[in-house]
Amino acid sequence: MLSGRRLDLLDPTPVDIEIEDIAHGLAFVARWNGQTNGDYAYSVAEHSLLVETIFGRINPKAPTKWRLAALLHDAPEYVIGDMISPVKAAVGPGYGALDDRLTAAIHLRFGLPASIPVSVKKQIKKADKVSAWMEAVQIAGFSETEASKFFGTPDSTLMDGLSIMLRPPVETRNAFTDRHHALLKDMT
Repeated sequence: MLSGRRLDLLDPTPVDIEIEDIAHGLAFVARWNGQTNGDYAYSVAEHSLLVETIFGRINPKAPTKWRLAALLHDAPEYVIGDMISPVKAAVGPGYGALDDRLTAAIHLRFGLPASIPVSVKKQIKKADKVSAWMEAVQIAGFSETEASKFFGTPDSTLMDGLSIMLRPPVETRNAFTDRHHALLKDMT
């Protein structure tokens, strides 16, 4: 990693995880395999910031730790990339196991349980689908009808005042890191 840490993908440990590595990696990983409109790729880091915001709207009384879990929901992609679902399925159960190991190490590094409650996972997944719907319609060329077929029709109040942001990776990296630090500070 750029921090100098060595991450063993087969046996990741919390001491090998640094938020700067996660933020940097996610800021350079393109969602939609880069097939989006705009001058910059829509990064997983930007997506993660949006998911955390939407999660907060779904559950405004959620403890800060679950907002942090929402921000970090795709954190393993800083080393394994963002694969579309059909590719994940083709890779097989090994992909899921690798993702689970990385997620557990990341969670433990930042004071979260290795595995989060199913009810919280469902709320994060709901926020993830709302974000995907917005991305599909705003930057990936989908009609609202097409997006709703794939991601469901979102509650419009969850999206009020939100829009997809495209900005240089360094800005997104810094925004992700800043948000992470703010959430950690709020947890203490």
